[in-house]
Amino acid sequence: MPRLTNSAPKYRKHRASGQAIVTLDGRDFYLGPHGTRANRREYDRLVAEWMQNGRQIPIAQSNDLTVTELASAYWRFAKGYYQKNGRPTNTAGIKIALRFLRGLYGHTPAAEFGPLAFKAVRQAMIDNGQSRVYINQNADHIKRMFKWAAGEQLLPASVSQSMSMVSGLKKGRAEARETAPITPVDDAAVETTLLHLPVVVADMVRFQRLTGCRPAEVCLARPCDVDTGGDVWEYRPESHKTEHHNRARVIFIGPQGQDILRPYLLRPAESYCFSPIDSEKKRRAEQYEKRTTPLAHGNRPGTSRKRRPKRTAGNRYDAASYRRAIYRACKKAGVEQWSPNRLRHSAATEIRRRFGLEAAKVALGHAAADVTQVYADRDYAKSAEVMRQIG
Repeated sequence: MPRLTNSAPKYRKHRASGQAIVTLDGRDFYLGPHGTRANRREYDRLVAEWMQNGRQIPIAQSNDLTVTELASAYWRFAKGYYQKNGRPTNTAGIKIALRFLRGLYGHTPAAEFGPLAFKAVRQAMIDNGQSRVYINQNADHIKRMFKWAAGEQLLPASVSQSMSMVSGLKKGRAEARETAPITPVDDAAVETTLLHLPVVVADMVRFQRLTGCRPAEVCLARPCDVDTGGDVWEYRPESHKTEHHNRARVIFIGPQGQDILRPYLLRPAESYCFSPIDSEKKRRAEQYEKRTTPLAHGNRPGTSRKRRPKRTAGNRYDAASYRRAIYRACKKAGVEQWSPNRLRHSAATEIRRRFGLEAAKVALGHAAADVTQVYADRDYAKSAEVMRQIG
């Protein structure tokens, strides 16, 4: 098997014709008489454009470029561009937006795609039952793709500019359904759900409810990221939502949170505290303790497992697997389904009620208090008490 390298394609001489030649993506490009300055400059130009385009031959601006071809080129770009700490970020929204786009206008020349076609794609999303906010997000993905195409000289800039004139769907002025605002989850529902959660996930829920951190920040907790030197511990996640704005994120952990986290710190410093592997071990151990069949008359622990299972437990939860575990427990508990992000709203509301808006802003890691207003429900009990006395 050939060894992969990062070197540039070679400038070579084609013996039969005496011309300089370079091979890009399996295609030979003849540059003129070998050894001249002119074809050296042409070689540099072709290779520079090839490398700038992700080691692919740039698609020439043409009226023949279809929407499907443009979407495929943008998808290749998006998978490489939208990464964080070497890992791809969630590009599911881009994939969904491109699916609607290709379904209606896949064979249409991209240069002919305009505002009316854009609105037709958006209407298809409305007919599909998507919410107004989600449709606006997907529509922005499409706008961003055409803007990228103009920057890569694949399409005239006028195509992107014409679509930028189309405003997003406004609340109360569109057919798309509205979603209910995210509200704090009732602590009684949380306690009922905890009875049906694996031990590790239950501790994640308790930890998030006490600290108000984001679901992803719970999943990323490692011993090396937690400073246990003071009476209040400081947890600095290896990655967080606003790090691209050069903002620091410190999550403060009080005595109750410390009691939850302390057993999980007794592991290698760079391993994740809340691990599905640990959760699966504990689940199997609980099953073994409840076993009623004698060992001599049944399978011994580990003997009935598949040698090569299709799915295995990972070394850490992510926001999606964390949420799915809670959903399954909600179903077992017979309570209304709630997401882990609502725990953050609950913590924000309690902190604001007891210590004020500024304290809630700092605890949640917000740069501005108006963002915290979204997370912290107003304490209407205080307003009611004021009116009771003066109204």
